[in-house]
Amino acid sequence: MDRFPFRPGFVRNISPAVLNLQRVYEQNRQRITKKDVGSVPDVAAPQTKGTPRLLLMGQRRSGKSSISSVVFHKLPPSETLYLESTARIQKDSLNSFMDVQIWDFPGQIDVFENPNITFDIDAIFGEIGALIWVIDAQDDYLESVAQLNNTILHIQRSYPHINVEVFIHKVDGLSDDYKLDIQRDITIRIQDELSDEGIENAPVNFHLTSIYNHSIFEAFSKVIQKLIPRLGQLEAMLTNLCRTCRFEKAYLFDVNTKIYIATDSTPEDMASYEICSDFVDVVIDFTEVYGSWPRTQSWRARLEGEPWSQPVEDQVACELAEAGMVLSDAQRPIMLREVDRFLALVAIMKEGSYEKMPQINLNVDVVVKGLTEFFDITKPKEVKAAAVVEGRKGQGS
Repeated sequence: MDRFPFRPGFVRNISPAVLNLQRVYEQNRQRITKKDVGSVPDVAAPQTKGTPRLLLMGQRRSGKSSISSVVFHKLPPSETLYLESTARIQKDSLNSFMDVQIWDFPGQIDVFENPNITFDIDAIFGEIGALIWVIDAQDDYLESVAQLNNTILHIQRSYPHINVEVFIHKVDGLSDDYKLDIQRDITIRIQDELSDEGIENAPVNFHLTSIYNHSIFEAFSKVIQKLIPRLGQLEAMLTNLCRTCRFEKAYLFDVNTKIYIATDSTPEDMASYEICSDFVDVVIDFTEVYGSWPRTQSWRARLEGEPWSQPVEDQVACELAEAGMVLSDAQRPIMLREVDRFLALVAIMKEGSYEKMPQINLNVDVVVKGLTEFFDITKPKEVKAAAVVEGRKGQGS
């Protein structure tokens, strides 16, 4: 029997009690699953103690630096043509809802078979969240596939939990049939080589990507989601929200990168993701102009002085970003609700949903509160301590 009965045409309210019950249900389900599995460890989940790390590896000119610049630095794809080839390891940090390091390796470096340099393998792969191997689909990829197989064989001995994500890159100029043929060929070559070496069911995943469309953000979304603890609870909350409010699709976005860290259980739709992603861009641009962003002390003193004589936060109509629009082709409303300064909930509603907006807003408020509690609970202890210290400093000043 369905745990959450639903009648088409009605919008139910989500109470905090229902949300808590749902979280308890998900926790119990995960405990039962673990008991059924027994003592067999989950080798697919990376067991990192510190900040998880993403390694970008592949041959020269495969597009690693372009990917990092477009996704994490908002560089327009057309300007990546002027990027220089990476000569040394580039280290970036994603300080968002979770802290992630991104290491961009030069293509000419082979960490396992380099006669001139000895690398500390444990320092590189010890805290890794995922290995992202970039293959240029428009070039001869046989050598890159061979190097990838060699890398997988080495890390499987000591780090079998590492997820290997293969980005078959630069596919924007290829036909759909040719893309699938290349993906099939690369997949077979890698799986056959690993099978010959006695490695079965290695955690290797394949993605068709390009920086000139949303496919690269879609692929990174899949990678980041595997690093999130208790992702199933996030998905359950969004699924319940969609069923209750009659949403077509809901995403939880990282607004800085346009990576979605969770979505509901309905089949994924690239067109819906593209619309929601572009909507996030528009809202963030407006927020930067009209929102309450950090200001210098002298500027705040002028704004909070006469004739207003009140804090800047009280002068802003809404402390969090909130927006909505209607698609002209299908009369489907899209709504955005900011969860915190890193995350935003974006949902595509069905036609006629505006009639139920008061109830929908109430349900969304409850889910946003639940999401905030979720990330507060799953946040590492050292991050919580740093946030508390920073808050005390702010109160003292």
